[in-house]
Amino acid sequence: MSTPLARPSALRPAASTAKPGRLTDAARRHWLLVVALIWGLFVGSPWLAPVLMRIGWTGAGQAIYTAYSFTCHQLPERSYFLFGPKVMYSLEEIQAAWQNTNNPLILRRFIGNEAMGWKVAWSDRMVSLYTSMLVGIVIFAVFRKRLPRQPIWALVLLLAPMAIDGGSHALSDVLGGGIGLGFRDSNAWLAALTGSTFPATSYAGDALGSFNWLMRLSTGILMGLAIVWLLLPMIDATAAETQ
Repeated sequence: MSTPLARPSALRPAASTAKPGRLTDAARRHWLLVVALIWGLFVGSPWLAPVLMRIGWTGAGQAIYTAYSFTCHQLPERSYFLFGPKVMYSLEEIQAAWQNTNNPLILRRFIGNEAMGWKVAWSDRMVSLYTSMLVGIVIFAVFRKRLPRQPIWALVLLLAPMAIDGGSHALSDVLGGGIGLGFRDSNAWLAALTGSTFPATSYAGDALGSFNWLMRLSTGILMGLAIVWLLLPMIDATAAETQ
């Protein structure tokens, strides 16, 4: 008597009951929250460095300065200070407290002291750039369904001020023979253009409220928002396709 043939369904391999890892699935669905938390830690850590120096945890503070030195020039005359009488100091004040030099490799090593306070581990431009990216992430989370893809002309428009300002700063430093000695330090061209309408402190130097500070602030914000507007819609679309 012949053995009956097995039904086709019996020959098929059993369907896999494995499910995607819960952690991977959660990260895919809540990727924006993950990005916001990681970026928030990245943006907040430079501000933690002066706090650690203040309370005497110098080893941890120095570690943050060293880590973030790979992302920023950390020049003290273009940085914010905490726990001191002033938020920003001029190049001359830094030279008097540290070393009378225009060498940026030496100047960047000055992190502050008890009398002047301690500098943030980022320059003012990096603070505005990366903080605006964090703000942009929050804005995207609120308006993600209504925010269109960034057109090329908008990207160019938002990045152009940074290219102009950063490029002129670099050229000024090279032509001036050192940090703070070029045409972007005095901004005499701007004073002549505006007829010296504003106070002298508005033109010269990098202090809070000066033209140089204002340009680094605004160009950093524009570039940060441009990067977020470019990348997050692309990531969002990719995450939606993989769910």
